[in-house]
Amino acid sequence: MSICKGAIMTITKTVIGVDVGSGSVRAGIFDLNGSLLSHATEKITTTRRSGSRVEQSSQEIWQAVCSCIRNALTLADVCAQSVAGIGFDATCSLVVLDKNGDPLPVSPESDAKQNIIVWMDHRATEQAERINATHHPVLNYVGGKISPEMETPKILWLKENMPEIYERAGQFFDLADFLTWRATGDLARSVCTVTCKWTWLAHENRWDPDYFRTIGLAELADEDFIRIGHHIVSPGTPCGNGLTAQAAAEMGLLPGTPVAVGLIDAHAGGIGTVGVEGGALNNLAYVFGTSSCTMASTTSPSFVPGVWGPYYSAMVPGLWLVEGGQSAAGAAIDQLLDFHPAVEEAREMAQRVNQPLPVWLADRILEKTAQPSDAVTLAKGLHVVPEFLGNRAPFADPHARAIICGLGMERDLDNLLALYIAGLCGIGYGLRQILDAQTAQGVVSKNIVISGGAGQHPLVRQILADTCGLPVITTQCCEPVLLGSAILGAVAGNIAPSVGEAMQQFTHVDKYYYPQERYQSLHYRRYEAYKQLQHTAKLLRD
Repeated sequence: MSICKGAIMTITKTVIGVDVGSGSVRAGIFDLNGSLLSHATEKITTTRRSGSRVEQSSQEIWQAVCSCIRNALTLADVCAQSVAGIGFDATCSLVVLDKNGDPLPVSPESDAKQNIIVWMDHRATEQAERINATHHPVLNYVGGKISPEMETPKILWLKENMPEIYERAGQFFDLADFLTWRATGDLARSVCTVTCKWTWLAHENRWDPDYFRTIGLAELADEDFIRIGHHIVSPGTPCGNGLTAQAAAEMGLLPGTPVAVGLIDAHAGGIGTVGVEGGALNNLAYVFGTSSCTMASTTSPSFVPGVWGPYYSAMVPGLWLVEGGQSAAGAAIDQLLDFHPAVEEAREMAQRVNQPLPVWLADRILEKTAQPSDAVTLAKGLHVVPEFLGNRAPFADPHARAIICGLGMERDLDNLLALYIAGLCGIGYGLRQILDAQTAQGVVSKNIVISGGAGQHPLVRQILADTCGLPVITTQCCEPVLLGSAILGAVAGNIAPSVGEAMQQFTHVDKYYYPQERYQSLHYRRYEAYKQLQHTAKLLRD
């Protein structure tokens, strides 16, 4: 712990990780062994509009970032002088600023404060489909299909629907890059953000001008990409001269404190977990939050249809990354539970003991079963394909929708528990489908290393191990996404020489959850039913 009072001052170095998720901002203070000393959270506003539009405010997010850092410093009782570096991660959302760095509106409602198109916004589905129809070679590096969650379809939507805003825009930022710019004044972009969401070809160290001209964004190429990133650098690289005087004052830190080039939030979860048990090449990072993300590392490029990538150096420098996931995961479970007649009764009981509803349900299931793996028997006859927001991988199908099969007239809590387990199994089978697609292309994972708020309960972890047939590993840090960002701060602050070495220094195994042989046959049959339901739903839709 840092002691910053009195005539004699002993300072133990710390690092700060900042995570901007879909609904909140969090900041954590870590020591150099990866132990979390304190963390602070602040909710942020999400504005939902018609036409699948979802927006946020970069000004509100920045204020929340500064507030969380100040509060975390106070809670840890550490001083500004102790902070060796700061790392940021954020959702892959599009921030639009004018030439003076001020926010611009991103909807016809003309609310300039709402200047972020959030990752889950699907307004650009039509634009994404037109881009995919070009079959441009760049698309080979996003799994063959670009998603409306990515940034070039969103920018194309702005050009076509709000041309004045498109012309006035001085910078289009991924949210993590906005944060490092706001902190340091450095316009550098992260290899992670622009490779995974903007079509930067990291293995060739270039943008492809022909792609932008082909899809209708020729201006960006003609300007030599100055509005989307002229200087692309690896995560962990120091930004500019560190914190500006203004940013330092807002955060309660010292000017010049090193700030690292950041990451997408899911990738920070990968950095904060996969360094254990043989390292990134053995482990699939599974970040289970509002949505989910899967990240597998390879030494050479592997092309997996429907799975994003391969991306070079997008997470672990020097390794290729393939990235999948589910557009709705924790949010899908919430949506599923809301349909049930007993949900209000259950929610009231959960609130009495100050627990989130899924945690309360998971605890009740553990009370009913001899061991967590037995929970699948409660879901007999119930099957859920929880694709409420489409299929991110391995089908890259934004039009896919959820399926609930086997519902009866039951209205009691036991049936709600059964539906919850069926939903968790559906999440697991979706993950297994991604693993199968990757294995077919030679990307083989030996373990699943889990992070994210929706994956913290032991029941959830065991169900995922059973449904996928692989060990699920947890790490000692209870906030691995924050730790991933802090690891970047450690590299920028010269605490560790590289991201890979910092991962080994800061991450440690906590527990293993092994698939139970007794239920493997049952889960295989349920998985086959899951795939059949997907297929039938697509036939009906077509």
